[in-house]
Amino acid sequence: MKTELGVGALCAALCVAPLVGAADIYPAKPIRIIVAYTPAGTTDILARTIGQKFTDVWKQPVVIENRPGANGNIGTDLAAKSAPDGYTLLMTTAGPHGINPTLYKKLPFDAVKDFAPVSLVAMVPNILVVHPSLPVKNVAELIQLAKSKPGALSFGSPGNGSTGHLSTELFKSMTGVNMVHIPYKGSAGVLSDLMGGQVQVAIDNMPPYVPQVKAGKVRALAVTTAKRSSAAPELPSIGETVSGYEAAAWFGLVAPAGTPKDIIDKLSAETAKVLKMPDVREKLAAQGAEAVGNSPEEFGAFIKSEIAKWAKVVRESGAKAE
Repeated sequence: MKTELGVGALCAALCVAPLVGAADIYPAKPIRIIVAYTPAGTTDILARTIGQKFTDVWKQPVVIENRPGANGNIGTDLAAKSAPDGYTLLMTTAGPHGINPTLYKKLPFDAVKDFAPVSLVAMVPNILVVHPSLPVKNVAELIQLAKSKPGALSFGSPGNGSTGHLSTELFKSMTGVNMVHIPYKGSAGVLSDLMGGQVQVAIDNMPPYVPQVKAGKVRALAVTTAKRSSAAPELPSIGETVSGYEAAAWFGLVAPAGTPKDIIDKLSAETAKVLKMPDVREKLAAQGAEAVGNSPEEFGAFIKSEIAKWAKVVRESGAKAE
């Protein structure tokens, strides 16, 4: 009888005890955020900024693991194949989750099926710049000049398939201009040759160019985001002249597919809180980045739209992975 009563009491206690979800005890151990690029870049800085705030709130260490290579594909593949328990995240970009699915003939991961979106973290505008000797002061004048001299102007990019390259290819496609592509191995080479006049035009990530614009060594015409950037509010967006144009570098958190939804929602909510903190917004602004923060569903839809947009540009440009 006592045994039966004991079992009955235990069952009753279990029945009335509140159900504990995965997110209620998360995180119970250190989290790692994989960065598929080298340290000190924008992706790395954003991951460390978010990670430190997670540590402050949850009192669990957040470890940043840099796994660079193959335009972000190596680190992205590692994240895709990690345990879907919320303890491995990836700070991804427009490369692995926008451009690479079309740029590469075959990838070891599926950018949509193998990941659970958490939140879009930040947008970084590219900037349209020209050599000061070019007789243009705005986007409309550049288009007019390029159309009057098909193939006479050259544009530099940080490499085949980079956001700089494909942002310019999108510009060419939407305006009907013909400019010759000169690929480099990074922004430093582009900037150097643009200042030297070896190339006349470039669309590239904003931060390296701002000091040279201020020094008068290159001329800025516009930014590539849909709206003007708070990092350079005096510059119009290309979309103010070319309706519908939008192209920017972006950064966001994803987890391996199968990560419990309540953990994803918890991560997304905390990311949104972090991105509203004044010190975080200030740090992002120093990188030319604008904090975003959105729902997993919104970020998932955004990734799909980016893959579709860049697929068209990659195919039309004939860009191939180096």
